[in-house]
Amino acid sequence: MEILTGPMGATLVSVMILCSIFGALNGNILGGARVLYAMARDGSFFPAVGRVHPKFQTPDVALLLQGIWGMVLAASGTYEQLYTYVIFAAWIFYAAATVAVVILRRKLPRLARPYRVWGYPVVPLAFSGAALAIVANTLTRSPRESLLGLGLVLVGIPAYFAWRRLRGRAAH
Repeated sequence: MEILTGPMGATLVSVMILCSIFGALNGNILGGARVLYAMARDGSFFPAVGRVHPKFQTPDVALLLQGIWGMVLAASGTYEQLYTYVIFAAWIFYAAATVAVVILRRKLPRLARPYRVWGYPVVPLAFSGAALAIVANTLTRSPRESLLGLGLVLVGIPAYFAWRRLRGRAAH
């Protein structure tokens, strides 16, 4: 941008990028904490994480826990490694979610659908294909980080079932 418009243009683009990053970060912080909050409310996580601050009406414990976990992750590796862990796992879930749309519509055709996907089923399946291509590319280019990211996700499965089993014993 600096070549096209000079230093002022490069600065303007940098400021716009920073605004975009902070906007995305804000959404991720607010959304991520609410996932922990919802898990706690459903009994799938520590009950205290489901608390809402009396004055600010925010899931303060969930926000604090998320912040601590973010610091642990930031101290554990490079930005590129962490980015690959997250992006690799995220694209697997994006692909799964769009395939789930197709499966859900076939299994439950009479279910109310307040929103119809344009170009169905081609668009969701094309998106899933592209998402899986990104997964395959990431696995090829960064196999170590990809497999570590997948491992982190897979560790959640036995952890979830162990948590549910412990919760079931506590209820009896």
